[in-house]
Amino acid sequence: MKIALAGNPNSGKTTLFNAITGKIEHVGNWAGVTVEKKEGDVKQSLNPRNEDLIVVDLPGAYSMSPYTSEESITKDFVQNENPDVILNIVDSTNLSRSLFFTTQLLELGIPVVVALNKSDLTDKKGNTIDIPALSDALKCPVIQTVSTKSANNGLLELLNAVITVGKANKKQISPSIGVKKASTKEEFEKADKKRYAFVNNVVTEVERRKVSSEKQTMQDRADRIVAHKWLGIPIFAVIIWLVFSISQSWVGPLFADIFVGWIDKVYEGVASLLGENINPVVGALLLDGIIGGVGAVIGFLPLIMVLFFCLALLEDSGYMARVAIVFDRFFKKVGLSGRSIIPMIVGTGCGIPGVMATRTIKNERQRRTTAMLTPFMPCGAKLPIIALFAGVFFNDNSWVGTSMYFLGIIVIIISALIIRKITGDYSRSYFIMELPEYRWPSLKRASISVLMRAKAFIIKAGTIILVCNAVVQILQTFDWQLQVVAETAPETSILASIASPLAILFIPLGFGLWQFAAAAVTGFIAKENVVGTLAVCFSITNFIDVEELALVGGSAEVSAIFGISAVAALAYLVFNLFTPPCFAAIGAMRSEMESPKWLWGAVGFQLSMGYVLAFLVYQIGTLITTGTLGAGFIGGLIAVAIIVASVVYFMRKGSKSTQISAEMQSVKV
Repeated sequence: MKIALAGNPNSGKTTLFNAITGKIEHVGNWAGVTVEKKEGDVKQSLNPRNEDLIVVDLPGAYSMSPYTSEESITKDFVQNENPDVILNIVDSTNLSRSLFFTTQLLELGIPVVVALNKSDLTDKKGNTIDIPALSDALKCPVIQTVSTKSANNGLLELLNAVITVGKANKKQISPSIGVKKASTKEEFEKADKKRYAFVNNVVTEVERRKVSSEKQTMQDRADRIVAHKWLGIPIFAVIIWLVFSISQSWVGPLFADIFVGWIDKVYEGVASLLGENINPVVGALLLDGIIGGVGAVIGFLPLIMVLFFCLALLEDSGYMARVAIVFDRFFKKVGLSGRSIIPMIVGTGCGIPGVMATRTIKNERQRRTTAMLTPFMPCGAKLPIIALFAGVFFNDNSWVGTSMYFLGIIVIIISALIIRKITGDYSRSYFIMELPEYRWPSLKRASISVLMRAKAFIIKAGTIILVCNAVVQILQTFDWQLQVVAETAPETSILASIASPLAILFIPLGFGLWQFAAAAVTGFIAKENVVGTLAVCFSITNFIDVEELALVGGSAEVSAIFGISAVAALAYLVFNLFTPPCFAAIGAMRSEMESPKWLWGAVGFQLSMGYVLAFLVYQIGTLITTGTLGAGFIGGLIAVAIIVASVVYFMRKGSKSTQISAEMQSVKV
């Protein structure tokens, strides 16, 4: 039996899907979290008769007349895939809005069961819904559910109703709304008016609200502060600073020290097992390349887990949806849709689902622009780089991570304005978003979310990063004659000879060393490789315990080991954050952009942006700290001037095309 889960965004649909199937799909407080259908079998505890049940979680939709691509997925599946039952998730706290979609589903002739979700919130508000009267009005079963609870949640009763309706295999008898099949715009509008009238009559009959929706609630008063057009930004800045302080300065390092201690014991244990008689090359490959390189990346896992735990709590509380509202007005002014904010927030976890979430944007230019700019938000793979440089060079200062997030937002806004000028597209967009209610975040859901991210991080470290570090170690160990390189002459290695020509390009950025060039290149495979490659190149297995390394922020010891200043380290951090993402994210960009021209333009733009920003950070920072310009200033200035001139040329070309199009349109008129 094929069961289609359909409902409005933020109705608890994916949470219900997880509760029914036992899966752990991402749950968010905004539209576009589910961007494609997901399938799962009903878990045994809810299926005691062992029926063959497949549940399909469809993207949220407000109507069967699709406006966005995810609504199209829902419409096409319901109409073309012939589900046996439609399980319609209705938000009981917002009955009047949810039932419009229900009326459209009832007209399809497919059996419908309504899950009246979030019933606990309805009871908490003192509101009541007459379930038998609602079921009678809709002519379908209506079951109260609380998908966030593990007991007394109504799910067993819901599945029994679904099985009963599905096995009856009777055509759905829709309520008498008076809607006829429409073929023109006017007929569609008349049909929608009849549906709204029907819904209003039903809600009036079955719902009793204790508090009038016209009165201002505590939630409304909180939004006046948190989502205020001016106060919202400093509040967001303080919250992000607190998140980084907790994860990288207060709680995170406590767990990291314990975790790194375990890694060091593994390193020492393997070293003792190998003994002194093992081949030095094999020993270096196993200890420095695999255990040391991977261990250096894994060492940052506790910091990342604490940070993601804090972000998961913020998202579950409903706050992150307010962040989208705060930044909406800035994004609209530079030609992006308000929906562009959502992929960027999703991208803070991983750039790949962030880029994929852009398919919810209908305007083609805005969708492609958002896919191009989403990787500028620091994702989970970039957090080890931030943590490394913040810890080693800046004594775990929380401002480093916080400033990178805000720099990402500023870069996105400026870049969007540039791309709008280049494309000449000045179409306006409108963004309507339902704000979820504030609630106490679930520690269980946050913990599950963090564990899933940790699992993905460890799998990545044990596959892609492990192989990459092993290759880096081999290339660093041998020269082109396949002779082992002497410890005093690492510059003769294969890796150094490949990376050295690239390092010349980085001299104006402050990190013109082959080790940093090699790490930047391997970062395109996976951004975590930057940390792993640096660990292999500098033979460092522990970046966490800075006291053991005798590294103090800004001290001579740092420059002696890494060969660069703190300002150059900040420039290197900026370069890695704002150049193209990993290959997997670029593949996602290719899929969503559907244009080779846009893809290569995006990669070129990202490379240029990272180079220019790193040049400005290093040269201006060096001028401020030393009173002189950094090395390679003239060469870097020429390169930056060429980049800027190219951008200005394309911007003027785009403006000219827009002017010609406007003149031609005026002639036609």
